[in-house]
Amino acid sequence: MPLPGAGKTAPSFQLATTTGERLSLHEALTRGPVLLAFFKVSCPTCQFTFPFLQRLYAQLQEQGVQIWGIVQGKAEDGARFATTFKITFPILIDESPYKVTQAYGLTHVPSLFLVRPDDRIEISGDGFCKADVLAIQQSLARSLSTTPPTLFLPTERIPEFKPG
Repeated sequence: MPLPGAGKTAPSFQLATTTGERLSLHEALTRGPVLLAFFKVSCPTCQFTFPFLQRLYAQLQEQGVQIWGIVQGKAEDGARFATTFKITFPILIDESPYKVTQAYGLTHVPSLFLVRPDDRIEISGDGFCKADVLAIQQSLARSLSTTPPTLFLPTERIPEFKPG
């Protein structure tokens, strides 16, 4: 099953975070768009991508940005990943048999989905795609009525794409 693309309805779900809080996509969308970032702790491309998502979160956190990491694994694995990579946005747990992962048709991680408040996916993709991450940043900034600072620093060597 291919990834749901732009314009498609995002499958709704409710999952627990690494701290035990239950989050509902439907409820979160009443407050604005949500960036879903599916990952596995052992994935090198996920380890590369998530610090940039954290940077994006830090840039827009005060304006109310919602970014959720969704780990394919156990709560302790997700918590350890968050600590290692200094991730402060919520990490949700999609344990085996990975029902939410299956609902989104994932075949690779990381997979990103920017979901608009009308339940529609605006941007989706897998692996690290610099253009997608920048498009997500711009869309979130627009929806939050702010201008984000530079996401990728001039001193950083950022590939255009890194497969997952």
